[in-house]
Amino acid sequence: MAKFTNDVVLDAALDKIATATRMVVTSAQPANFAGIAAVALADVVVDSGDFTKANGDTSGRKVTVAAQSGVNVDTSGTATHVCLDDGTTLLHVTTMTGQALTSGNTANIGAYDVEFADVTP
Repeated sequence: MAKFTNDVVLDAALDKIATATRMVVTSAQPANFAGIAAVALADVVVDSGDFTKANGDTSGRKVTVAAQSGVNVDTSGTATHVCLDDGTTLLHVTTMTGQALTSGNTANIGAYDVEFADVTP
């Protein structure tokens, strides 16, 4: 028998990611929501308008996270991760090319996709 996951299941996970209220640039991957504070370099408020759900690029489903420009840098360090949280839960973490950030400057965060491919039989 073939494997199958309905798009509504994939969408449910993407819908949860889209409840994020903050995007945080960090110097390492935090283990959980509380761990964000120790590695945070810059953060910006996001809302539902910053997330667009669609079919995946090759299969499945994705949510595109909108780019953020002019994000104030609070702490100097090398940015390596972008995190999304909802104020209580670390929802998603992705990596980025390391970039030195300096406190008092601003940073731009490019748009990116969170994508779930269809299962393969």
